[in-house]
Amino acid sequence: MKNDIQLCEEVEVHTEIVKDFENKMIEDEILYDLAELFKVFGDTTRIKIIYVLFEKEMCVCDIANLLSMSQSAISHQLRVLKSARLVKFRKEGKTVFYSLDDCHINKIFNEGLSHIKEIYK
Repeated sequence: MKNDIQLCEEVEVHTEIVKDFENKMIEDEILYDLAELFKVFGDTTRIKIIYVLFEKEMCVCDIANLLSMSQSAISHQLRVLKSARLVKFRKEGKTVFYSLDDCHINKIFNEGLSHIKEIYK
């Protein structure tokens, strides 16, 4: 496979470009947290859960039934999504209903889906 990345033939740092961007660089801690967020999106089960929660809030039983998975497997993934602040919950009696935390999740998901769909065109 051919390498499409071109290396600089001469090592010459363009100090103006570098200096200009240094002021715009995001803090490492924020970039680390962003990478962690994208890791959460890196699991098919979590993607499926996010997708079903677009429609409406659901309890663990509903999600497990819809995805043909065990309630414990769904609960585990919901804990991961909750700790990443991608889902929230509310209690109604003994039942806990889960929903997406905010509209950012829809945007992230839809942008990724749009990118993937372009590949299949």
